[in-house]
Amino acid sequence: MFTGIDEVDWASLRHAHGQAEDVPRWLRALASADTVERATALDGLYDAVHHEGRVYEATPACVPFLFALAAREEVPDRGCIVELLVGIGGEGDGSAGAGGAANAAWEAVRAGADAFVALAGDPDPVVRRAAAGALVRFLDDPVRVLGLLRRRLRAERDDHVLPALTEALALFARRYPALADGALDLLAEQSAPPYPPGPRLAALGQLALHAPVRLPADLVPTAVRLLHERSAQRRPPAERSGTDTLVRRIRRLRPSDEQGAVLLRTLHTALGDRVHDRVALLTGQLTSPDPVDRCNAVWMSAGLFRGWRGDYGVPVRLLGAQLNTDQDRLRDAAVSVLAELHALAAPAADDLHALVSTRPDLWTHRWERGSPALGGPLKALARTGDPRAVPALAQLLAGPAAPVGLGCEAAHLGRAAAPLAPALRLRLGRVPLASPTAARLAGPLLTALRAIGDKEAVPELVRLLSGAPDGLGARDAVAGQVIEMLAELGAAAQTAPLLRRLFHTRHAATAAGALWSADGDATAVLPVLLRELARDDPDARRAAVRQLGRLGPAARPALPELRRLARSGPVRERIPAACALWRVAGDPEPVRPVFRSAWTADPRTRGPIAQCLTTMGPAAGPLRDLITAELTHPRRHTAPGGAYGRHDIPDDEELLRRCREVLAGL
Repeated sequence: MFTGIDEVDWASLRHAHGQAEDVPRWLRALASADTVERATALDGLYDAVHHEGRVYEATPACVPFLFALAAREEVPDRGCIVELLVGIGGEGDGSAGAGGAANAAWEAVRAGADAFVALAGDPDPVVRRAAAGALVRFLDDPVRVLGLLRRRLRAERDDHVLPALTEALALFARRYPALADGALDLLAEQSAPPYPPGPRLAALGQLALHAPVRLPADLVPTAVRLLHERSAQRRPPAERSGTDTLVRRIRRLRPSDEQGAVLLRTLHTALGDRVHDRVALLTGQLTSPDPVDRCNAVWMSAGLFRGWRGDYGVPVRLLGAQLNTDQDRLRDAAVSVLAELHALAAPAADDLHALVSTRPDLWTHRWERGSPALGGPLKALARTGDPRAVPALAQLLAGPAAPVGLGCEAAHLGRAAAPLAPALRLRLGRVPLASPTAARLAGPLLTALRAIGDKEAVPELVRLLSGAPDGLGARDAVAGQVIEMLAELGAAAQTAPLLRRLFHTRHAATAAGALWSADGDATAVLPVLLRELARDDPDARRAAVRQLGRLGPAARPALPELRRLARSGPVRERIPAACALWRVAGDPEPVRPVFRSAWTADPRTRGPIAQCLTTMGPAAGPLRDLITAELTHPRRHTAPGGAYGRHDIPDDEELLRRCREVLAGL
């Protein structure tokens, strides 16, 4: 197995952490009879020669010895060795990564690819499973590969190997379109009896991805039935004893039924924007008698909710039903997903309230390091806007160690959180002004008091601005929020001297806008806003643009600069300028083209654009096509992987609400 290993100049080769002199020791240890020694060696090789999916100078030199180890049936854990070989080879097309090491690693694996033929028929099912995809990735003759897959499919009886062969057939269909029909025929064969439910599910998922015309008309009911049959036949995985290693820790992080998760995830991915079918599939998963199936369904529901729009009342209620369980993993998963939904989680509010009422130990979550955080059930309940969250929040506020972020979650209750106002004001009044943590402590409290509209908080707000314009320290981060609250609470007039002292700080525009809200006298604040608008500071310009829009026609001297900003610069700066231009001049002609181009170019601008369109009434008519298309599009504009770069469900729901308001205004 190790002939020639000492002839390799390992010291001249490098891996992820330096010279590769330790690689021969790890390779030899893979053949050890000692379980701990083998596991440690595998950890070392993954960490050094295949670190985070990357390959290095020393990686190709390992490949012949890994093949030799994989070929010897007396070597334990050969499935792991084959997995490592396949990972080193990458996708099998020479594009596993940039640079010579990646190409050399691919060539090294391809040079020994005939070994995968024997490994695909190995007595060990773990080896067969790992080798199935390697036939497609590394063998050069596609006709031979298809024949090998056909023979293996018809000879295979192991339910864990058959799905791997299914994935290999799908990979073959993608890689060799001219021969795809042969692979798809085999997938169609596997999707029907007498194959077991797991392999049939795997085949249905791949057919849905690559040949939907070959699917049965009753796909979803069939998939749900197969899922339940598979669960009834599945044995719980045995706990393995032995030393804790990196590889074992990683495997424990996977779902307890990883194969089942992959099978259903593939089917969900294939169904794409068929939200109705996906909801039906989720309903079947969430009503499974098997808690493992339900836990997998919870995590899959998160992907559906984040990426697609739809009527989710039924699956959300079923998520709520998972809270009444003694399965901590299932309950915590359901809570985590519900907390992302905010108002959409309302159908589960009764279940959330029941959990909050019966489990006060879950009101907070204390990390190993750091301050306590608001617990998931109470957070999710507050985010639905349900006032039943108030008593628990009040108890936490009355305690000595209320979570710092509690105020941000209480803000979702709006004016229903008014009973919390005295405790919030008390905590805000105790924020140490000179502390570097002042903004972190004050920010959430301000957010809650602002949502409540608490006019009695003015003294605490003024206290936070004491020492302005100098000496604010960390409080400078929340000064803008404080100023806007003073204006909203009608306290700008009584704090006018303090606001004027801010005219020479970075909060000048916000302070000027607050003063204008008090007396409507543009002559006092317009020079400040024009000065800020002309500054070579994007933050200052954005603040000035926002306040000029609030002034409306009184800000007409700013029109030339607003027109210039609306025509040029980054798209996210053009939109606020265009909105202000409309509010100041009332002319939609220069504004609509900016909105149209930005709507498509940057989905992040759609919310502000729609908000402005709600004020335009019939003048928004020429953009009706954008609004109607948005309302009929199944994909969220905040979908993961899109231009938005995040999955904020409330932002997308707010966009839809505004779009409906725009149409009503037309």
